[in-house]
Amino acid sequence: MTLPLFPLNTVLFPGCKLDLQLFEARYLDMIGRCMKQGEGFGIVCIVQGSEVGEAATAHATLGCEARVLDFQQQDNGLLGIRIEGGRRFQVERVEVQRDQLIVADVNWLEEAPEVPVQDEDEDLLVLLAALTDHPMVAGLGMGGPPLGRQALANRLAYLLPFDDGDKLALLGIAEPGARLAALQALLERMQGELQA
Repeated sequence: MTLPLFPLNTVLFPGCKLDLQLFEARYLDMIGRCMKQGEGFGIVCIVQGSEVGEAATAHATLGCEARVLDFQQQDNGLLGIRIEGGRRFQVERVEVQRDQLIVADVNWLEEAPEVPVQDEDEDLLVLLAALTDHPMVAGLGMGGPPLGRQALANRLAYLLPFDDGDKLALLGIAEPGARLAALQALLERMQGELQA
């Protein structure tokens, strides 16, 4: 499967939403093509380089498909889009086109089936509820109880202020229980650092 890539200084997770402003011709063209064809594009985290100008010199080889939910012209004249994370993928081969758009051959990663939230997840559900009450998050429409452990893990991994390396490691864990355990360990580490 060939997928156009949009390198960003963020890690997108399945089921999570992000607002973007587009002004570069390569991405305006890419979004136009994706919307006409009813297809998504790939979000990959920048490892080296910048979001603007020449193609990022290095990006993560693990990413998340993005689907356009909504778009509108902003007051500043730029195109604003709201995207939602879809399937996770592994980048196999990349090609930088003349307009600096990166196109990649990707393999879709297997997703574990969704399982109900467990009693042991109660503290994480409380944390997610607190995060989704924040005005910036509420504006994205990501509130409400998660459908299961996978959705809980995805939302927390996306919203919590972990560094990109930790977020990519979480994105790479397919099994929801394992991802939640890794997330819990990161939270404990963060708490320990704050108390030190």
